[in-house]
Amino acid sequence: AQDPLGFWDPAGFCEDEAKFKDFRAKELKHGRLAMMGALGMLAQSVVQVPGMEGVPKSVTAALTGNGQTGFLAILAIIAGLEAAVFVQDPNKEPGNFGNPLPWFDDYSPEMRAREINNGRIAMFSAIGIISSSLYTGKSAIEQFGL
Repeated sequence: AQDPLGFWDPAGFCEDEAKFKDFRAKELKHGRLAMMGALGMLAQSVVQVPGMEGVPKSVTAALTGNGQTGFLAILAIIAGLEAAVFVQDPNKEPGNFGNPLPWFDDYSPEMRAREINNGRIAMFSAIGIISSSLYTGKSAIEQFGL
């Protein structure tokens, strides 16, 4: 729960504290993955990986030729992160998977609040990039008119 709303659950999804903690951990996991995904979709618009020359730079790359291999590799990486890295320690607060950027020694409550808020907007960003790419056929960077 964060200011200014505090704990706000109008739909009644969190019947108890355990369910709230579970949802918070999942929200942080998905937020981190969405931040990586949104950045990755922008990067694939600009940088072509060797061996993927004939693959489109939009979201449809996941359905075309070597893009399918890359898509399966990304899914395997996500599964590995889910199973081995983003594992909830019952002795820590929900969603505390450790500092994602170890070269910055700041995992304060303020930085964690920034992380959850950036993860929330990244989830919207990722779905926006995917839907607009499917609708227009343009890559993420082309959506900006570049």
